[in-house]
Amino acid sequence: MARAVLYSSWKSSASFRTRIGLAWKGIEYEYRGINLQTNENFDAAYASLNPSSKVPTLLLDDDVLTQSAAILEYLDETRPARPLFPTNPKERTKVRAFCMAIAADIQPLQNLATLRKVGALVSPDEAEEAKLAWVDHWVTRGFGAIEAMLVKSAGKYCFGDTISMADVYLYPQVFNARFYKVDLTAFPHITRIADRLATEPAFMAADPHAMPDRPQP
Repeated sequence: MARAVLYSSWKSSASFRTRIGLAWKGIEYEYRGINLQTNENFDAAYASLNPSSKVPTLLLDDDVLTQSAAILEYLDETRPARPLFPTNPKERTKVRAFCMAIAADIQPLQNLATLRKVGALVSPDEAEEAKLAWVDHWVTRGFGAIEAMLVKSAGKYCFGDTISMADVYLYPQVFNARFYKVDLTAFPHITRIADRLATEPAFMAADPHAMPDRPQP
């Protein structure tokens, strides 16, 4: 069977969480960076693999897999060692709801395509400030809901003392919040868990600053 290939962008939350999942499951892969800043994701060669022109795209098990949520569930279903979802249906549903509170309610509002639109609505000299204010508003609002969930569910990690898919989703979102200088003082559960996850090997291996397509100084 051919080695896995991951098309990824260094800071993309969806790419980041997929890299965490691959590392957690011990799956080695070839990394192919896609530059979203230069619109490489819209090149015909890449669009032929992934018609939505999004990242990530994973070549695995002789197939082409897209959408990080679908990829991560596939990995957990086909590689049951080190499971990321609870076996109890109610608990599994709660973890999925937590993940969607990030993937549906926060991430799309601060991704590159959205921020480009926000910047285009104001003058060029106001664009950067407008983007940061937009991110701050939506991440702060979304993290308010996440923090409230964690008050009820958290132990060492998002759900008790075992790493779950919720942690795989949370950590990249915290990375992006810090990248955009969002004040996280009001979210002690979020920051405590993220700081603990930062010491986990699978999360360290997936770190954007370790990716070959990261911006060079």
